[in-house]
Amino acid sequence: MIVDQKMVNKEIVRQQTIPVLDVEYHLRVAQEHNVKLEVSPRSSSVPIFGQVRVSSETISTETSRFETAESCSEIIEDPIIETSSSKFIPNVRSGSHADIGSRQSMEDEHIKIDDLASHLGLVFKSPIPCAFYAVFDGHEGSEAANFVKRNAMRLFFEDANLLLSYDTDVLFLKKLEDSHRKAFLLADLALANEATVGSSCGTTALTALVLGSHLLVANAGDCRAVLCRRGVAVNLSQDHKAGNLREERRVKDLRGFIDDNGYLSGYLSVTRALGDWHLKLPLGSASPLIADPDVRQVSLTEDDEFLIIACDGIWDVMSSEDAVRFVRRRLRWHDDPQRCARELVKEALRLNTSDNLTVIVICLSSIESIVESIPPQRRRFRACSLSERLVTY
Repeated sequence: MIVDQKMVNKEIVRQQTIPVLDVEYHLRVAQEHNVKLEVSPRSSSVPIFGQVRVSSETISTETSRFETAESCSEIIEDPIIETSSSKFIPNVRSGSHADIGSRQSMEDEHIKIDDLASHLGLVFKSPIPCAFYAVFDGHEGSEAANFVKRNAMRLFFEDANLLLSYDTDVLFLKKLEDSHRKAFLLADLALANEATVGSSCGTTALTALVLGSHLLVANAGDCRAVLCRRGVAVNLSQDHKAGNLREERRVKDLRGFIDDNGYLSGYLSVTRALGDWHLKLPLGSASPLIADPDVRQVSLTEDDEFLIIACDGIWDVMSSEDAVRFVRRRLRWHDDPQRCARELVKEALRLNTSDNLTVIVICLSSIESIVESIPPQRRRFRACSLSERLVTY
């Protein structure tokens, strides 16, 4: 079915202020975004995060949204920035589960913080939901994913007081988005100078921030975020890999190539990632492999039931619609996001996924609202059906 969601897409020209990093590197920042970073040599005796300082120079970045490469009948994939007068306040609770799967080592990492304000020591004038979640899928080792996880709070919330100025106006939302874009770039640059992370090691990254009734998702790579809106799967991220026409066009325009097996430069299965500096070009050169995230922003309403974020070990064997149906059914059955996450991982294993698996299920509404959103006739049928059985783990 084709669902008509009344969502407002807006193009925004973003001004970014990028801090100066005192790190020695031979880096580049995607020329198509015209981002310039001033760099001075690093002292080997000082940890990298002790060397970050904010320059007084403001560097302007102009980016533009592209059309979504593909559309599906039951998934909404367009970039989303919504404004709403709704006073809906999400009821945030979550569960997570990870499994090594059939791999010999675990390269996934994740972050699950339901109460970010307490974690950062912030006190809002009026209590509002403030939560942060992230999944990282490492490759050529777990070092890059582990490094970004360990330093995530300093990267993403260097200016934690920004959260205290929460508002739904365009200026605040732009600042919030810019701070997350900057965090991805800083993480990428930090990996270039981290002695414990090899140049061929990297990680994809997807983050989700719930702030009041606002949701921000940032993604670089093939992790995925899917929102359940009254039972409909709404993709809040795009997979940056072969098959994404926008990414294929970008890589081709930069004279890169994706081979017949879907590997960038014949080596990497994604077109955006943090790290992997052996595949990135020197400073000032545009690179087919970039760390710039796609960012989506949504004003949550009472129609938004839950969010699933997961590494590609889930999505290799399940569609967004399948995952939403699976989790929704089980939330109605036992209302336990932790158990849902575990069951979703076990279902992907049953479907013979060949990768590590990591998933976070983030509930945004009460179970009563999920049940009420089911048409009454369908509820009666499910209540009296003896042939339908749920598999529990």
